[in-house]
Amino acid sequence: MRGCIVVTGASGHVGANLVRRLVAEGVRVRAVVRSNPGPVADTGAEIVRADVGDLAALRAAFQGADAVCHLASLISILGDRGGEVFRVNVDGARNVAVACADAGVGRLVHISSIHAYRHDAAATIDETTPKVEGEGHAAYDLSKAEGERAIRRVAAERDLDVVVVQPTGIVGPFDFGPSRMGRTVLAVARRRLPAVVPGGFDWVDVRDVAEGILLALRRGRSGEEYILSGAYRPIRELVRTTAELAGVRPPPLLPFWTARLAAPVAERVGTALRREPLITRESLATLRTGRPVSSAKARRELGYAPRPPEKAIEDALRWFVDRGMLEPRHRSVHVATP
Repeated sequence: MRGCIVVTGASGHVGANLVRRLVAEGVRVRAVVRSNPGPVADTGAEIVRADVGDLAALRAAFQGADAVCHLASLISILGDRGGEVFRVNVDGARNVAVACADAGVGRLVHISSIHAYRHDAAATIDETTPKVEGEGHAAYDLSKAEGERAIRRVAAERDLDVVVVQPTGIVGPFDFGPSRMGRTVLAVARRRLPAVVPGGFDWVDVRDVAEGILLALRRGRSGEEYILSGAYRPIRELVRTTAELAGVRPPPLLPFWTARLAAPVAERVGTALRREPLITRESLATLRTGRPVSSAKARRELGYAPRPPEKAIEDALRWFVDRGMLEPRHRSVHVATP
């Protein structure tokens, strides 16, 4: 490529994996971070600081780029956080699209979320499932759907080449945050998760998401969207797998009515500690309405081939051990590769 590939949100879980994946191929990467470059500081990527709310900074960051992979997003299971979720996920997405058009970027790959789809509208979710719209939905879910609409409006007005991908629940190595699922894996392995909540979701390896983004960049049809799923698993099954791999006893199952009563308390404690809790009313609703998700379109058109989520958990545990975030128990460990 004559220019480079820009990755926004490069310091996040997916970003850290995608940047490594691109650099390993010899691609020149410009990693855009808002503040902390740590997760990609040792990758050899060019580091640029910019906020998605700053259109001028985005224009400068995108100059000379062949493509932009827009990952910067604010995940929330506690509502709109004073408008910040919509500012980042909708206004920020619009700014990225405008900056791409202004800078003459060849292709924008927008990383949305499976949460943009209505989980109550189909037995199996695919790209034909209706999107979240209007009132009565979680702020994050609505923001991801509206972010897609904002980008598509700019694409139509400015003749911008856009491809959208929608990952499911992400787990795996190079989780510097760690992410909410990474925190759950660590809590199980450290025997600090008191109980398992009911429900399930589709879980995907973060490295497969990074690969799916790269495939969408190279093979995706302009204007199309592709779901990047892995496999549906009950959360109890995933926690049991994590416990077995970590060599600890799995926590007991918490009845749904008890979890529903506990969620508001967890939210208040999380607010007081300024940390998002692992269980909230929104997260319970997500797990309760979780559906099987089809990635048939991405498999057919892109060659997408995800691995089982159990492998993602195993490699996440090994990576946490390698980082000194977790003490090894019964397994030898090695560094996971992106």
